[in-house]
Amino acid sequence: MRSAVPSSTSAELQTAKLGTGEVPWPVEKPSEAELEELLSRVNANGTTGRPGEAGMELMVDTMEPSGQLICGPPPAGPDRAFRLKDCVGQLVRAVRPTPVVRLDFPGIKLHAKLEQHGLVGSVKDRAALWILKSAIERGTIGPGSPVVESSSGNFAIALAVYSRLLGLDFTPVIDPNISPLYESSLRSLCRTVVKVDQRDDTGGFLKTRLATVRNVLQASPGAFWPNQYANVDGMMGHYHLTGAEICSCLPDIDFVFVGVSSAGTIAGISQRLKERFPHAKVIAVDAEGSVIFGGSPKKRHIPGIGSSVVPDLLQHARIDDWVLVREADTVAACRELVERHQLFVGGSSGSVYHAIKQYFGVPRSRRTEPTVLFLCADRGAAYLDTVYDDGWCAKLEEAG
Repeated sequence: MRSAVPSSTSAELQTAKLGTGEVPWPVEKPSEAELEELLSRVNANGTTGRPGEAGMELMVDTMEPSGQLICGPPPAGPDRAFRLKDCVGQLVRAVRPTPVVRLDFPGIKLHAKLEQHGLVGSVKDRAALWILKSAIERGTIGPGSPVVESSSGNFAIALAVYSRLLGLDFTPVIDPNISPLYESSLRSLCRTVVKVDQRDDTGGFLKTRLATVRNVLQASPGAFWPNQYANVDGMMGHYHLTGAEICSCLPDIDFVFVGVSSAGTIAGISQRLKERFPHAKVIAVDAEGSVIFGGSPKKRHIPGIGSSVVPDLLQHARIDDWVLVREADTVAACRELVERHQLFVGGSSGSVYHAIKQYFGVPRSRRTEPTVLFLCADRGAAYLDTVYDDGWCAKLEEAG
């Protein structure tokens, strides 16, 4: 555990032009008929099951022509821009709070917020949707606009699904660490997928992916780059949606543990949490080999947590402490969550769970059991050939 990074004040947030207006939660609810219509469109274009159900797949068999709005017939002329705004509004209104469950854990009241039950299936859903929504409202994105982003995980999947529903042409830039499930999904959802294979000077692929994104943008005039590591809209998505949910799900919260990668999740959540519960402690969780909190870079194998660069959004996060987790401990924690708590979750969730065990394993004098909450970022299906594969884990242990 290490000392905290400097936190942003409310005044600094206003200076950063993040907006000070409150968005009440829940966002205006759609009618049951409207929600059923939206879900039927999603299912009709290749998904199975309802958002939140186990086994929901993101595979799509057919491609829509670029620029065609799947969430409704595209009108002619300037009305297409209006229709695009209407479609993204429908998607925002379809967002529902993800469930929070109590886990049996000695000495603390531990709760897990299950982000895999979101509309697409991960904690990145809200950031991706809010970034697209904000860009559409500003006119930065128009009907059929190309979208290019560096991501080998949940953010790419969320962008791919939302772009498909909105008739946008999304190109993900991925790397070899992507799970076969995610790569297959992206190649089904997107007309173009760019995969890099050169490691950067930190031993990872992030810098190579970012350089490739810039090259693609230069070759695609008018393309939009969500830039999840620096775009404050992604942070505000978590402030208005995820953070508001957390503040309303429990009467009081003493600790929140959040895995860090792009830092948008922890920035948005921590700002909202500190407003509602000023005493609450925000604990960041990072992977060994990540440079986010000043550690030495080294090769990492489990996606979804850690970074080869210090994300710009970190400056807005109000962090009280942080914990570094070894990948071997991540694997053990993921398996413990399945065996002990029946939660089949991804790698970053295991990292955060291990951090909680490490943090509260130190004897502390407390009058009452603290209320602790952590995010389960995604489900475990994408990690079946890594974290949940004995052969892969043996190779990880040999690599040290």
